[in-house]
Amino acid sequence: MLTLTANAAQAIRDLTAGAPEPSQSGIRISSRGESASSLTLTLATAPEPADAVVETEGARVYLDPVAATVLDDKSLDAGADAQGSVSFLVTEQTA
Repeated sequence: MLTLTANAAQAIRDLTAGAPEPSQSGIRISSRGESASSLTLTLATAPEPADAVVETEGARVYLDPVAATVLDDKSLDAGADAQGSVSFLVTEQTA
């Protein structure tokens, strides 16, 4: 299952703090069509019915079935540039 770093969890909490339903909001990672070659990340107010839910330190990530499979052994990290723009990075999980 996808894991979140502390940086990613904080970034997700920051992104969803102003959402209409912050208690259920998160980010959603989904595939385009049936292909796992392109994943998109969007803000979501709740999971879709088939989504897997990853929750860490109050941060929620919703994964569609393809994304859940592709990211099963990965970790999501986040960072910000000098202007404060957040970027997410998928890395290999460490033991």
